Amino acid sequence: MATKKVQQKKKDTKGLSRHIRTFWILVGSGILTIIFIFLLASWGVFGSLPDETSLENPEKNLATEIISSDGKTIGKFYKENRTPAQYDSLPDHLVNALIATEDVRFYDHSGIDAKGTLRALVYLGSKGGASTITQQLAKLFFTEQVSRNKFQRGMQKIKEWVIATRLERRYTKEEIITMYFNEYDFVNQAVGIESASHIYFDKSPASLTTAESAMLVGMFKNASLYNPLRNPVGVTNRRNVVLDQMEKYGFISETVKDSLQALPLGIKFTPQGHDEGIATYFREYARHFMEDWIKKNPKPDGSNFNIYQDGLKVYVTIDSKMQEYAEDAVTSHMSRLQEVFDDQNKNNKTAPFRHITEKETAGILNSAMRVSDRWREMTKQGKDEEEIIQSFKEKVPMRVFSWRGEIDTVMTPLDSIRYHKSFLHAAMMSMTPQTGEVKAWVGGIDYKRFKYDMVKKGKRQIGSTFKPFVYATAIDQMHMSPCDTLPNTIYTIPQGRHHLLEPWTPKNSGNSYGGMVTLKYALANSINTITARLIDRVGPEPVIDLIDKMGINTKNMPAVPSIALGTADISVYEMVGAYSTFANQGVFVEPILIQRIEDKNGTILYQNVPKTRDVISEESAYVTVSLMEGVTQSGTGTRLRGTWAVNSPVYKKAITGYPYDFKNPIAGKTGTTQNQSDGWFMGMVPNLVTGVWVGGEDRATHFGSITYGQGATMALPIWGLYMQKCYADKDLDVSTGEFPKPENVSIETDCAKWRETTPTDVEEISDEFDF
Repeated sequence: MATKKVQQKKKDTKGLSRHIRTFWILVGSGILTIIFIFLLASWGVFGSLPDETSLENPEKNLATEIISSDGKTIGKFYKENRTPAQYDSLPDHLVNALIATEDVRFYDHSGIDAKGTLRALVYLGSKGGASTITQQLAKLFFTEQVSRNKFQRGMQKIKEWVIATRLERRYTKEEIITMYFNEYDFVNQAVGIESASHIYFDKSPASLTTAESAMLVGMFKNASLYNPLRNPVGVTNRRNVVLDQMEKYGFISETVKDSLQALPLGIKFTPQGHDEGIATYFREYARHFMEDWIKKNPKPDGSNFNIYQDGLKVYVTIDSKMQEYAEDAVTSHMSRLQEVFDDQNKNNKTAPFRHITEKETAGILNSAMRVSDRWREMTKQGKDEEEIIQSFKEKVPMRVFSWRGEIDTVMTPLDSIRYHKSFLHAAMMSMTPQTGEVKAWVGGIDYKRFKYDMVKKGKRQIGSTFKPFVYATAIDQMHMSPCDTLPNTIYTIPQGRHHLLEPWTPKNSGNSYGGMVTLKYALANSINTITARLIDRVGPEPVIDLIDKMGINTKNMPAVPSIALGTADISVYEMVGAYSTFANQGVFVEPILIQRIEDKNGTILYQNVPKTRDVISEESAYVTVSLMEGVTQSGTGTRLRGTWAVNSPVYKKAITGYPYDFKNPIAGKTGTTQNQSDGWFMGMVPNLVTGVWVGGEDRATHFGSITYGQGATMALPIWGLYMQKCYADKDLDVSTGEFPKPENVSIETDCAKWRETTPTDVEEISDEFDF
C-alpha cells in the first residue's frame, strides 16, 4: 500500500514537473517568439523602418517664416505649417499637462511602459491604453495611419515599439517631448505647438497659461474631434479632463484646478493661411522674391532650396505694428468712403461706371469675364465659347465681398463681376527715407477677393503729385525760390516746342486765375498754369531725367509738357521711393523689403546691401520739402491741421477721422486725375514717407464730382488715420520735428514777407489736370 502511494506520489511529481517544464517551455517560446518578432520587425521583414540616419535627422516639412523688423512672425510659406519650438520655450505646465495626461511614467521607462502594457492586456484596454509618448512620437514620425486590419495594426504596433526603443536610445527625454510637440497636427493649419499657440491664442508657447496648455494637450487625443472652432463644448470638457489629471498627479492643487476649469477657452483665432493675417499683399511679393532668389542661389550640393519645407527665415523691414495701423487706416476709411460712393450711385443707371457708353460698359465686363477663373477652368474642360458665355448668365450660389463680411447670395457670375467692380480700392506704402526700409505695405482692400497688388504692380496716373518733380527741377537747375512769383494767367505752350504737335493750354480747376503768386502758394493750391510755366522753362527731358534717378521707370514716358500735371502712370512703390529722395536730403535709397535670409540652422544665406545715389543737392531737396510743407499749411492738405471743415454730414462721413489736428511739420502733395478716377496723397515727416492711392479697378469707376473725388478726400484721410496711430505708439519714434536744414542755404524759403494777392478760399480747389 505504502509502495503504491510512493509510486503515485512520484508519478504526480513527475507529471507536475512535466507541466512546469511545459509551462516554462511555452513561456520561453513565447518570449523567444516575441523577441524573434521584434527582431524580424527591426530587420524590416514587416515593412521598412527608418535607418539610423533618419532617426538622427527625421525629415520634416518646415515652414519658411517671414519675420518683421520687430521680431513678429507675420506670415509663413508651407505645405505643413510647422515651425519647430525648442524645449526651453515650452513652459513647465505645458510639459506637465502632457505627462499627466499621456504618460505619467514617462521618465521611468525606456520607450515601452511594461506596467501599462500589462494593464492594457489584462483589462483589454478598458482601463486605458499603453502607448507611451515615445511610441506616439514613433507613430507620428515613421508610420502611416492606423490600419483597420487587426493583423496589420498588430504589426504596426510592433514596429512602433521597436522604433520607440531606438528613439529612447538616441534622444534625451526632453528632446522626445520637444519632437512630439513639434510633430503633432493641431488642425486648422496648426502643425506643431509653435503654430498652434499662435493660431489659437495669438502668442508663443512660452506665454501659454496653464488652462491654454491643457486645452492644447487635450487635443492630442483626437484633434479633429476636439477642434476648438467646431466643438468648443467638447474641447472644454477635454481640457478639464487634462486639468483633472494634472491635479491627480500633483502638478496643480485642487483649488487651482477648480478655478481653471471654470474659465472659458479664451480662443483668439489667428489664422496663418496664405489669404489671412496681416501683410498679405507684401507676403505675396516676398514669395516671388524668394522664388527668384532660389533660382540664382542653389544649396552647396547643387539642389534648390524649397520655401515650403526647408524652414528658412526671411527677415523683412515691415514693422508689424505699423503694418496693422496701415491696414486699419485703409479699412476704416475705405469702408466709409464706399458708403458715400454707393449712395451716389443709387440713381446712376450705369453704376458703378460713369461717363461711358453701354458698348464701353459691355467691353469692360466682357474683358473681365475672359480673364476670370471660371472662364479659365471651363476652357480647360473643353467647353466652347458660347457655352462658357451662357454660364456667366445663369444664377448660382456664391459668396461675395462686403465691408461687413462675406455675403452668401445667388447671382449670375456676370452680375458678380459688375458687383465687385463697384468697390473702390486703395494702396499704401510707408518707408524710412534714410535707410530705404519699407515699414508698411497695403496692396489692396482684401487680398482674398482682390489679389492684384496696387503698390508695385499697379500703375495709375498720379495727377498733381507729379508737380514737386517739376518744381524740384526748376529749383535745382535755375535756383528758383519758393518765394519767386509768377502770373496766374492762362498760359499756352505753342506747337513745336518740346515736341508738341498742337499748342497746349492747361486750365486751372474752377477757372481760378489772376494775380501774381509765389511758387509756394502755387504748389500748395495745385495751380496748373504755374506748373506749365515751369516745365516750359526747364523742359520735360530734365524732369524725366530727375525722376529716373529717383527710381521711377521712365522707359515709356513721353517727353511732353503735359507730364507736369501727372499724365504718367506710376506705382505707389515708385512714388514713395522718389519722394523719399527729398526727405533724405537729395539722396535716393532704393526701397528695401528683405533684410536677410537664414537657413533653419541660422546660417545667413542672403544679406541686403543698400543701393543709393545722389540725385539733387541738399539745398534743392530742402527747398522742395519747404514748398511741400505749404500744402499742409495753407493748401489742399490743410485738413490735416484741423483748420478745415464743411457742413455736409455725408462729406464728414467720407473723410474718416477728421479732424486730425497735427501740429508738427508735414510736407505733402495731393493728386487727382481726370474725372476723379484716381486720388493720391503723398505725405512726409523727416523719418517717414508714405504714399496713398485710391480709385476704382477701372478708370470709369469714380465719383461724379470733385467734391468727393479729389485726393484730399479719397486718399489723405488714410494717411491721417495711419499717422495718428503711429504717433500714439511712442515705441515707433516717428518724427515730430523739423526737416533737417543744410548749412549755407542760399535760397529764400521764408515767404512771410511776401504779399499773397490771390483768393485764399481753397475749399474747392482741385489738382485735376485738363488738356
